[in-house]
Amino acid sequence: MPIIIATDMPKRVLTTILPDTDVEAFQRTLNERLPRYAVILYNDDYHSMDYVVEALVNSVLDLIVEEAVGIMFEAHNTGSAVVIVCLLEQAELYRDRIRSYGLDVGIRREYP
Repeated sequence: MPIIIATDMPKRVLTTILPDTDVEAFQRTLNERLPRYAVILYNDDYHSMDYVVEALVNSVLDLIVEEAVGIMFEAHNTGSAVVIVCLLEQAELYRDRIRSYGLDVGIRREYP
């Protein structure tokens, strides 16, 4: 049975399942082949804060309300906030879901 390794798997877990592997080199290779992307929410002066939180929670199912509130306030106070960091296809999906609520959102590649 093949081993499935997530790009954000902790070093201690990788060391356990791949004991004879240079974990840092492995993680660098994994990040090069499967780069991570940040979904960025930009400040919104048109929608209510409650609406933005609701849009985030409904668009990114891993978010809980408290996290969405924090993201919304960060975007409100600084102009932008990272919603989630994930693989490109997931980032594009989350971006499109959030955009469907009329919010300004983009993606950018994250470098380790």
